[in-house]
Amino acid sequence: MNKAQLIESIQKALGAETTKKHAGEALEAVLDGITKGVKKDGNVQLIGFGTFKVSSRAARKGRNPKTGEAMKIKASKSVRFVASSNIKKGLK
Repeated sequence: MNKAQLIESIQKALGAETTKKHAGEALEAVLDGITKGVKKDGNVQLIGFGTFKVSSRAARKGRNPKTGEAMKIKASKSVRFVASSNIKKGLK
């Protein structure tokens, strides 16, 4: 499912009086809220859905795939998603 399909799904779930524009704005508001929450608090927990949390990666040595030359890879941060048990059960 891509973003456009998700917007259509939201529109259908909200009913015929909701436009795709409003459904898209609702999706953007949710994604913006998650982004701000992760930046501010380091995690966003949605009971029954899952948790978005900041994960740190240590600096490490790597190789340039093009030249094979050794190089240093800087420490970085990333966002990880851990699905709730409800979602995990639904995958079986």
